[in-house]
Order: sequence, then structure tokens, then C-alpha cells
Amino acid sequence: MTLSLIIAQVLILTFAVLLTSYLLPGITVKSFWTAVLVAIVLGLLNAFVKPFMVFLTIPFTLVTFGLFLFVINALIIMLAGALIKGFEVKGFWWALIFSIILSLVEYLLEYLILPSFA
Repeated sequence: MTLSLIIAQVLILTFAVLLTSYLLPGITVKSFWTAVLVAIVLGLLNAFVKPFMVFLTIPFTLVTFGLFLFVINALIIMLAGALIKGFEVKGFWWALIFSIILSLVEYLLEYLILPSFA
């Protein structure tokens, strides 16, 4: 993975965070730089913490046919909110909605922008 691709993905996630937080009143992002920090922290949490959480909750994930992964995503968002000053998440349900919309917005932006980096 090249540096330009990593920067592009961070910027895409940054704009997805900004757009999604604008749509949801339960999520607050203070500034563009806070959104950049949120994008970086979410990337790191998804790379290092989420696999551990998924492994520990395999029985719940199997019983719920994978729907428990939404709960894990919401918990990751809430953890990011606790770690980052200027990023406020007003509860579990806002985190859950944020994670779903964020995934959709990020996917759409990657679909539109990343082919030019390939």
C-alpha cells in the first residue's frame, strides 16, 4: 500500500466523518483536524482492537448471525469518542447509527475517488 493511497483513505474517512456528523445531531466533531484525528484513531482501533473484540465475541456473533458486529462497531465509535477531545458521541444508539451511515458514506466516497489512485 503506497503512502498516497493511505493518505487518500484517511482523507476519505475524514470527509465521511464530517459529513456523517453533520447529518446526526447526536455526534459532534469540533473541527476538520478533529475529524482527521478521528479517522486515524478509528483506523488504528479497527486494526488492533476490533479483531480482539471480534474473537472474544464469536459465540454472540454466531448466535446473532453476525449482527453483533454492529454492536462492536458502535463500541469502537464510543471508544474513539472517549479518547478524542472534540469528538462527542451521545450514547450507544447514536454510535450505532453513526457507524452504519459512516460505512455507507465511506464506501461511496471510496468508490468514487479511489479508482483514480489504482
